[in-house]
Amino acid sequence: MASSQKLASELNVPASSTTSRVELWSFYLYYVGNNGLSGFNFGPSQFQNLLFLAGYDPSQLPSSAPCGSNTDCVLPYLGKIRNINSIVLLTNGISFAIQAVLLLLIGAWADYGTWRPNITVVFTLVAVAVSFAWLGVEDPSEWQAGVALYILGLITYQGALTFWTAAFPGLARHLPEVEISAQLVADGEKSWDEHAEFESLSRNRVSNISFTVSSLGEILILVVMVGILEGLKAGSSTANNTKAFSVLIAFSGALWLLCALPWFFLEKRRPGLALPPSSSLFTIGFRQTYIALRECVRLKQTFLYLIFYFLMGDVLNTTVTVVATLQNSIVSYSTLQLTLLLIVGIVAQAIGTYSFWLVQKKFKISTKAMLSFNVIWILVLTVWGLIGIHTDKFGFKHTWEIWLYQVFYGLMVCPWYAYSQTMISEVSPPSQMFLFFALFSVVGKTSAFIGPLVSSAIITVSDNNNNMPFAFLFGLGTVSTMFLYLVDVKKSQMECDEFVKAEADLKAFQE
Repeated sequence: MASSQKLASELNVPASSTTSRVELWSFYLYYVGNNGLSGFNFGPSQFQNLLFLAGYDPSQLPSSAPCGSNTDCVLPYLGKIRNINSIVLLTNGISFAIQAVLLLLIGAWADYGTWRPNITVVFTLVAVAVSFAWLGVEDPSEWQAGVALYILGLITYQGALTFWTAAFPGLARHLPEVEISAQLVADGEKSWDEHAEFESLSRNRVSNISFTVSSLGEILILVVMVGILEGLKAGSSTANNTKAFSVLIAFSGALWLLCALPWFFLEKRRPGLALPPSSSLFTIGFRQTYIALRECVRLKQTFLYLIFYFLMGDVLNTTVTVVATLQNSIVSYSTLQLTLLLIVGIVAQAIGTYSFWLVQKKFKISTKAMLSFNVIWILVLTVWGLIGIHTDKFGFKHTWEIWLYQVFYGLMVCPWYAYSQTMISEVSPPSQMFLFFALFSVVGKTSAFIGPLVSSAIITVSDNNNNMPFAFLFGLGTVSTMFLYLVDVKKSQMECDEFVKAEADLKAFQE
């Protein structure tokens, strides 16, 4: 009965909501632009580069000796002399804390009216503006301005990505083949379980192909960037290298805007919920998050996955940030080296993500099974760094390890970004999908600032041992896998069906 009600709600949509091929490809193209090169890759690298150039060797008198490749590097930051890697992690944590509060305020807007596309547009335009602002920050003495641009870049990149991702469930649900499958169930020609499996594979297809298309587009962008670096003679001097960072950030921002324009105009404004009478846009986010958390406790499987997503998301985000700080130091902040490393990593990422999808499609493997396999390799990544606590022979200490890391990360770890998002849609009530996506985004951002802050503190109290955070990350990752193991997707579907019926009767989300 509950499944029939759920199906009826899926079919009760206007024909204009059907996802067209051109809309789907504009969705993919947006991700080519929002690839993270400006806010997530070169922005953080330029920030750390400026810190290194402005920093000093703590073994000498303050500010009397510049940082060297084999010396520690510190700066005064937030009332304390800190290692520059600790500064990056601390600033990263501050950025994610701001994101968590911001999403609490506006995250639920994706569920009401047609607000979500507008938010994506605003975040994108501000992110592009931040990318161009980096052109004015090329001197080490301006590292404080780099702090502001680093924080703004991460916030706008993640904000745009969050609200673009929120379009994914509706886009996949209204694919022509998925709507036809739902109609066959309604006509009694197909079982509900068959349709649920087909829709799950369709969601995985959209998620994995979007990630693969983004990777292929990013490779072309990086190849062009190599040409730009040659033209700027980035390797001839430190000043040229620093300027090249800012040029690459601005270039990636311009391409992001170009790739985003089709999605801005072609995305269909599928109507959301009506705003409850006693709520406003400025209070609905906090109210809906409270209600979603309260109701999530009733959805046992959703709650288990929420805990896993909170912990493992923190582990991966912090691990990638820690490795990035080590990588930047190892290659001496060379724009050319970092660009070539990214090319290798993105090629591996495209191969890895699409290979995971082909295996899943051929053998009809569940989303949870694919995600569980993927999580194993995230833990391997933390063990890799863990070994380097007491030795300099291994643990992200050498150039060859960084090249190997890019291949490993792309092939075995990057599918996380596709499967973890798809899994959210598998354990969330369809009628409140945007709300639960926003809830998971808030939880993800909340966890994302805890890890960097803890890791920054660990580095500081361990005499600047940059590998020590991996001990914390490995332990946290191991605990998180237990919660994923406990998630039962079939039980979740039944819980969500019962939840939707109860919500309709009690109007829980209109309290």
